[in-house]
Amino acid sequence: MTKVVTKYKRHPTMRTLTLLMTVTAVVAAQQPAAPKLPPMPANVIHERDIEYSNVGARVALDIVRPTGLSLSDRLPAVLFIHGGGFRAGNRESYLAQAARLAGRGYVTATASYRLAPRHQFPAAVEDVKAAVRFLRAHAAKYNIDPERLGTIGGSAGGHLALMLGLTAGVAEFEGTGPSPDHSSSVQCVVNYYGPSDFTQSYQKSVDAAVVLPMFLGGDLNNNRRIHQTASPLNWVTPRAAPTLSIHGTEDNYVAFEQSLWITTRLVDAGVPAELETISGAGHGFRGADAERAEARAFAWFDKFLKTKPAVRRILVSDHGPKGEIVAMEWPTGKVLWSVPNTRGHDVQSLPNAHTLFTIGGQKKVVELDDKQQPVWEYSEGLEHPLAAQRLANGNTLIGDARTGRVVEVTPDKKIAWKYESPEITGMRMRNVRRTAAGTTLIAVEAVAQLIEVDRDGKIIWSWQAPEKEKRRLYMGRRLANGNTLVSLSDPGEIVEVAPDGKVIRSIGGANLEIKMGWASGFVELPGGNLLISDYTGRRLLEVDPKGKVVNELRTGPRTIASVEYIR
Repeated sequence: MTKVVTKYKRHPTMRTLTLLMTVTAVVAAQQPAAPKLPPMPANVIHERDIEYSNVGARVALDIVRPTGLSLSDRLPAVLFIHGGGFRAGNRESYLAQAARLAGRGYVTATASYRLAPRHQFPAAVEDVKAAVRFLRAHAAKYNIDPERLGTIGGSAGGHLALMLGLTAGVAEFEGTGPSPDHSSSVQCVVNYYGPSDFTQSYQKSVDAAVVLPMFLGGDLNNNRRIHQTASPLNWVTPRAAPTLSIHGTEDNYVAFEQSLWITTRLVDAGVPAELETISGAGHGFRGADAERAEARAFAWFDKFLKTKPAVRRILVSDHGPKGEIVAMEWPTGKVLWSVPNTRGHDVQSLPNAHTLFTIGGQKKVVELDDKQQPVWEYSEGLEHPLAAQRLANGNTLIGDARTGRVVEVTPDKKIAWKYESPEITGMRMRNVRRTAAGTTLIAVEAVAQLIEVDRDGKIIWSWQAPEKEKRRLYMGRRLANGNTLVSLSDPGEIVEVAPDGKVIRSIGGANLEIKMGWASGFVELPGGNLLISDYTGRRLLEVDPKGKVVNELRTGPRTIASVEYIR
């Protein structure tokens, strides 16, 4: 039997239509399927696809918040960051969890970010920082308290969450996205099995050799520097946000040790940090493991975000180029107000929000009211006042370094007491402080000596710092236990000296964990911590009674001579 084959010529229109259908099918196959959105509970509102930045590519977020909020309500907020090896994933994967947290009284957001390989590090970091800034910039619109913002992420998202918690204020990661005048800092972090040290990722991961070169622009052998820069472990400081890491011991994608390392480093830096170990769990939690992880995460947010933290306020005397008295929040460094002091040295917080400070260049001591307006000043006979203290009796103790005089003046500017000596003239003296016993501590900076004089002008106690030719002594304060705290330079150190002259505690000095250039002013905070100005290091340090740093603030161009707690 002969098979008959009929040939015919396809019409051009048919051929074009067929080609178009084929191309369309191929393109459709390459596009990710539209994510299936989880059902939203009745007690939350879900707002979709809100653009928060468009630098290199459009990125958006979804916001979920409780129903029934008034315009004045301000809730803590949490940013969710999806995983996917920095090259995949979608923000919708966290919607169900975001909705559950929103039902507990939070505003939640799930963010997309630019993906590798087209967009390499630090694009994703820049994006999540822009997302945090967006939430702060639009806090009123979305019922957010901008002072209570946390983040959570898994895998790649865990890495990005860690970077948010560790690199607040690091300019190289901020990018050029919107709202640059708002902070990208977060107040706490939950990290689900995110990598912390990319230089160690290749050893125990089934896909790091594929994923990381795409994200970092090369493998470890050819791009080690970027691997180090992108590793959260290398950005740990005492200013890091409190961090909870949750990790399974059988994770084949991101080794369990990655969370152990970051937690240990944070704890060593004095940062609240914990590791929730899920024995036997792999990469991604299921069932009871997922419920346990979520419960720990939500409890972490409740601990650090649910209650608005009390804001401490401090005063600093900037002796640097700016020459200001500054009131700021601690430890954020947010400036509340400032007034010129022409590079003066001392400052004291007074009742009713008044402020006392020295203006050495103008040869006077000034008191400001709560509106920062002058209400009292003293200048009679002063040449270069460096220290001032308002006493319990209403008088003011003033130390003049050029004339070598310490005077106690009444509110009507009469001298009630004075001490003078050639040993403290010619700018050899720095700070003076009255003790509870009525004696006066005088820091003789030039010879690193602290002397205590009584009402008769007799030296009744003194302490000499070792290596007096090399060191400088800025301040002494008498403690309630009878010991004396003293600040020193070269190296910067705070020492607690017993009445017999024995040093019973040292902060800084030879301690490699806290290296200060010149410890100048310091003050004891409620609870016993010390706030110390590292003058030449241009930073403020809060340390606990054992000398561990709990907060640190880099002061930029400010060189702070004295610091005071606003009571």
